[in-house]
This record gives sequence, structure tokens and C-alpha cells, in this order.
Amino acid sequence: MAPASQSNESEFVIEDVATGPFASGFGHLGDGRSFSFHVHHGELVVEIYRPRLSGPVPLPEEMVATASRGLLDIDVDDARSLCAAVRDVVAVAAAQR
Repeated sequence: MAPASQSNESEFVIEDVATGPFASGFGHLGDGRSFSFHVHHGELVVEIYRPRLSGPVPLPEEMVATASRGLLDIDVDDARSLCAAVRDVVAVAAAQR
């Protein structure tokens, strides 16, 4: 998916997305933080991690923010719908910073 804007601070890129009832994926923000998302118990859950992770898989203590929302109006089988919802939830989680 293309960046949300040209500014590095507001850059939003989804690098990988898997659709369906067990949808998941990951991406990064312009400030160096990465994020992951997954569907769990009828909710879309987003976790944002600190910049410069210590390894390829984030550790629990590297999580700096999390947010979730229900799946009621999200088509988890459609990548565009899912990515739009992820973008919205990432914005909520990033504002917790």
C-alpha cells in the first residue's frame, strides 16, 4: 500500500496483509515505529512498537501503544476495507504516544 502522504511524520505503509477471518499483517510509520495488526475475538487489534527493535520479532516490552475496534463494518475479506480500518486504528493508537 502506498504511503498516506509525502511527509515522513505521517507516512503509513502496510508491508504485508492477509485477509479473512484470521486477518493479520504489519507495516511501519514514518517516524521509525513499526506496527502489526490481527483479528482477535471479533476485533481488529493494532500494536505499535518502538523504533529500532532489537530483533525481527518485537518483544512485549517493545510495544508502545495498542488500540482496537470491532469488526462490524469491516470486510475482512477485502484488503482495501481492511487496510482502511487498520489506518484508522493506527491513528488512534499513535495518538496515545
